[in-house]
Amino acid sequence: MLTSIRRLLTIIALAGMVMVSCGPEPRYHKKRSIEGRITLSGAFALYPMTTLWAEEFRKLYPEVEIDITAGGSGKGITDVLSEMVDLAMVSRDISAEEEAKGAWKIGVVMDAVVPIISSAHPLADSLLNKGLTPRQLQQIFVKQSLTQWNEIFSVPSSEMMINVYTRSDACGAAEMWAKFLHSRQEMLAGVGVYGDPGITIAVKNDPLAIGYNNLIFAYDLKTKRPFSGIKILPIDLNENGRIDVAENFYEHLDSLQHAIQDGRYPSPPARMLYFVSKGKPKARAVHEFLKWVLTEGQHYVLASGYVPLPNDQRLTELSKVRLIIKPLHRHKAKDSLNH
Repeated sequence: MLTSIRRLLTIIALAGMVMVSCGPEPRYHKKRSIEGRITLSGAFALYPMTTLWAEEFRKLYPEVEIDITAGGSGKGITDVLSEMVDLAMVSRDISAEEEAKGAWKIGVVMDAVVPIISSAHPLADSLLNKGLTPRQLQQIFVKQSLTQWNEIFSVPSSEMMINVYTRSDACGAAEMWAKFLHSRQEMLAGVGVYGDPGITIAVKNDPLAIGYNNLIFAYDLKTKRPFSGIKILPIDLNENGRIDVAENFYEHLDSLQHAIQDGRYPSPPARMLYFVSKGKPKARAVHEFLKWVLTEGQHYVLASGYVPLPNDQRLTELSKVRLIIKPLHRHKAKDSLNH
């Protein structure tokens, strides 16, 4: 699945770039020559976007080698703090303990975690129309007090167990989903499955399943609809027993991206995705890659299934790598870049 997503993202990028913000547009100025090697590991959520960024960045600097490995946010943090890699891809907040060990973060993009069910679910129509409330999701994933689908809709049956799937790896998706449910990853119930692709396959093949995925592993970028075999389970945020017009944004990826941007889809499970290094990166190749990601690299975000940073947030992140707007004249403070 990762290979097909990577190929699709590349096709999208070649088709054209999408401008992602209004107002002053930070720009990247190509350097004459950069060499070196950049290594990254971590979140499945950020892997497809990082892969595309790496491919496009190397078109500017073919002498830069970039190696990327997906294995979950926890692995990325472990790898970067032990200096096995230059950057960790992280899809959750950075803890105070990690910061004390030297973790330095920079936000690069946004996405979200969404609950999913099988397209073959016998109560799919009812679930899509009514959704589940945060309290019901908590009862399923944390408290384990809601164990039968028929208990939700009062359907006479003794064979409709809720088959719960969660992540077995230390990952940002599970951490943010648990945070939404006022819990922690280790408290989530269910059969542990490794990685986003594993969750998708498990839920697709089990008509009574429920799980959760990052956006990029829930939606087909070609159709902007959920992947064949799964459905996005709407969240009844106002708990009125139905999915209102204001909550009905899951059928198409564009609609959900907009809902994340304007806050209709809550955070968590929407969240910022980060690159993390041990201390501020000093290698020139890494430094330039971060600057490029937050400027030209943002043009690829929407078409790749992610949500761009708000422009003010992007400028804040750019300031961390000293790509700061410094005008020659005070009244042009937002119109020029000084490297």
